[in-house]
Amino acid sequence: MACALLSACTGLVVYSTADTQVGVIDPGLLQANRLAFITPSTITGKEEDKQALALAFAGVLSERRPDLQLVSLAETLSAINAAGLSERYRDMYHDYRDTGIFRSDILREVGKVIHSRFLIQLKLAQFEQDSAGRWSMLGLRLVETKRARMRLFFQIWDSTTGRIVWESLHELSVANDTYTERAVTFRDVARRVANDVADLLPGRPPSPPFPEEPEEGE
Repeated sequence: MACALLSACTGLVVYSTADTQVGVIDPGLLQANRLAFITPSTITGKEEDKQALALAFAGVLSERRPDLQLVSLAETLSAINAAGLSERYRDMYHDYRDTGIFRSDILREVGKVIHSRFLIQLKLAQFEQDSAGRWSMLGLRLVETKRARMRLFFQIWDSTTGRIVWESLHELSVANDTYTERAVTFRDVARRVANDVADLLPGRPPSPPFPEEPEEGE
């Protein structure tokens, strides 16, 4: 009886919205040039998740959009450091925190060093996790609702002109009724947002969505 009730109560609910500004980018131009991830911006307290965010997006976009020539954050940072541009790169981000603008002269230098016209900027505006008891029996909590929320800006900058050529705002909430201890992780949510971005980016139709990762115990 308990197992039957647990099966009925557990499940995953995902709610997402996206607000996209198509911009001025030509899909053919996007596919003909390399797109490089640059360092994401995050809210205070999530600085250590910058690499994880970029890695999750690079993985999903590589799977869903094989028509795009993507350059990982690790490749970008390695090329910038090898070229001796680390201080200029830091200055560019210092100005961005105050203005929301990347200086065009430094942006152009970065694009040349990594041989990428277009640069992908991720800005994490919110990420929250919590849990709550959902169902119990004889005083024991058997099912918990694990929840997570993310709000993220995705921008593509043209390093040759200093313009934002495409951007979107994504908000996603995930709630999972489960009897396991597995939380809805940062990586889980980031991959789901990246999946939404893959559907919206201009160009060829995306490949089928990535397979869902099974819950522990299934």
